[in-house]
Amino acid sequence: MSRLKIHENKRNFTLDGQEFFYLADTVWSAFTSITLEEWEDYLERRWVQGFNVLQINTLPQWDRCMSDVGVYPFKTKDGHKFDFTEWDEAYYTRARQMCQMAVDKGFHLALVVLWLNYVPGTWGSRVNDSNVMPEDFVSTYTEKVVEVFDEFDPIYVVSGDTDFDTDEAISYYETALKTVCEKSPYSLKTMHIKRGYDYIPQQFLDRLDFYMYQSGHFAEGQDMAYLLAEKFYRDYPKKPIVNAEPCYEQMGYSRKMYGRFQPYDLRKAAWSGILSGACAGVTYGAHGIWNWKKRGMKANPVLGEGFDEAFPVSEAIHFPGAWDYGFIANFLGSNQIGELVPANQLLLDKSEKIRMAVTRDDRYLIYVPYTTNLVIGKELKGYVGKVVDFITGRTGRVRLILETGETKVLMHNFKGDGLIVLKRS
Repeated sequence: MSRLKIHENKRNFTLDGQEFFYLADTVWSAFTSITLEEWEDYLERRWVQGFNVLQINTLPQWDRCMSDVGVYPFKTKDGHKFDFTEWDEAYYTRARQMCQMAVDKGFHLALVVLWLNYVPGTWGSRVNDSNVMPEDFVSTYTEKVVEVFDEFDPIYVVSGDTDFDTDEAISYYETALKTVCEKSPYSLKTMHIKRGYDYIPQQFLDRLDFYMYQSGHFAEGQDMAYLLAEKFYRDYPKKPIVNAEPCYEQMGYSRKMYGRFQPYDLRKAAWSGILSGACAGVTYGAHGIWNWKKRGMKANPVLGEGFDEAFPVSEAIHFPGAWDYGFIANFLGSNQIGELVPANQLLLDKSEKIRMAVTRDDRYLIYVPYTTNLVIGKELKGYVGKVVDFITGRTGRVRLILETGETKVLMHNFKGDGLIVLKRS
């Protein structure tokens, strides 16, 4: 399979010389929890919907649902506490088979090396420290990951949901990143960081190929979808940016707050980030898929963020939001939209929730959560406007009125959220 590369513009990916929009699904628990028959069905479903990347944890996900598969990377008596001194090669044989099935179907793999609960000094290991990995084993484990999976040309996601607030955590991830760089010099590397976090230690930056951020699952703070995109776009060395964990569909709000995220919330998170600097890609998640909840299986007693109960896989695989995310990749690809330059400074007197960016050929894309009149601080002579209604999929015209130094974009007729596109006629 061809390897993903960084575009010469340093804002996007390429595959075989063509622009590639990273559209991932979150299936952290795949290797421990999914039967091969279930995996085949899952892959077909996500392929039809347009996904092209799968984000998977190489170690058992700490807040997964309990599994009836019964395979683990290390010897264990209960499926919770692992003996890091003894590998279980059956796990890796099976994981390789699953990777081959995914690659054969056309997917790229983004594999997490060390989720935060395996690393001391992180918020996760403070919640549950039962599987903190010995520091002298980190390099050995990372070498094992590369040895097993490198033939599939994966993206190596060195950290999972982590913070870097202690020297101890930084030391662990330094070892893992250094080992991946030495053993797999040509693969893409990145780090998955915790919700709302915008800090990556300086010592890692020159070895990371792109940035992942997480706007996450808090009901309050969904503005992180665009605030973090702006932060990485503005303050970090120029690299592609991906919102690798926006709110998941039907996920209960974090900290046991009542409510669940709906397709509208997911669309808003995706488009807000894409138009604010994170134009390289976005990741979808369904509550029940990421943790692979099966009917009749007991919940994992370790639930780090207090989410409400997940839907079973048989229901979650049919959530409609996955189609909305497939639309994003299809729309950007069919319209040959790659790099998007944030342009919210041109929107006059409007909420920050409305996000705007411009393409290199001067097309303007505006995400509007609710219909309203807009004023752009630039006279767009010769432009026409259209809007896509995300609820119905219908398109309509948008009337533009030019005034000195400004363009008024009149309110469109659709009642839900939509994408306005302005281009030269």
